Amino acid sequence: MKSGLAGKIANAFITSPLTPLVIVAALLLGLFSIWQTPREEEPQIIVPMLDVFVNMPGASAEEVEQRVTVPMERLLQEIPGVEYLYSNSQPGGALVIVRFYVGIKEEDAIVRTYNKLYASFDRIPQGASQPLIKARSIDDVPVMAMTFWGKNYDAAAVRRIAAEVQQSVKQVENVSETTLLGGQRRELRIILDAQKLASFHLSPLLIARALESTNQRTQAGSFAQGNQELAVEAGNFLKSAEDRAACLSR
Repeated sequence: MKSGLAGKIANAFITSPLTPLVIVAALLLGLFSIWQTPREEEPQIIVPMLDVFVNMPGASAEEVEQRVTVPMERLLQEIPGVEYLYSNSQPGGALVIVRFYVGIKEEDAIVRTYNKLYASFDRIPQGASQPLIKARSIDDVPVMAMTFWGKNYDAAAVRRIAAEVQQSVKQVENVSETTLLGGQRRELRIILDAQKLASFHLSPLLIARALESTNQRTQAGSFAQGNQELAVEAGNFLKSAEDRAACLSR
């Protein structure tokens, strides 16, 4: 029975007395390679990512997409090293996430993106703001998410509790950044009566200015007493609907 080329090579290795030595040498070479290969416990992978924000107050999501998002995507796609683009159009603004190839330096990615957008500032549509670039990296990926809920608590109360926990988490060693999402911020909603405004010859802008000037606290000086210097503050922040009514009645 005749053997082919593969059979002859296999037969030569089987019958050769050097085969065990070749196997041992290969194993030793593999062990030496493993021993000499540098390793890191936490290797740093550079994946530059940039968030590009553009505001367009008063515009609908469709208008933002057509006039801002799509043209900006075309510009960003021309940047060397860009791998993917992710966009989000919403009423009043757009967000485009630019992801570069692995290994590109973050500084180079920022410079390329800024230069490309800066050279096209004359193409910004009327009513849109200049692009705001914010860098991201692999370290910005959250490693822990905490969810708060309560059957007998409203959204504002849950947010206040979460804010207190956030302050405690920030004090933990090696914590870089924390972000609080969701819930409802505490605020006062003021509904204006158009007829009463007209009778007093007032405008909504004047009401807004009155609220801004009242909702503040400033340093009013200091005085010395009993070998101590006491600081004096004037004004206060609005805390309730009664405070709001009192400032508008002045």
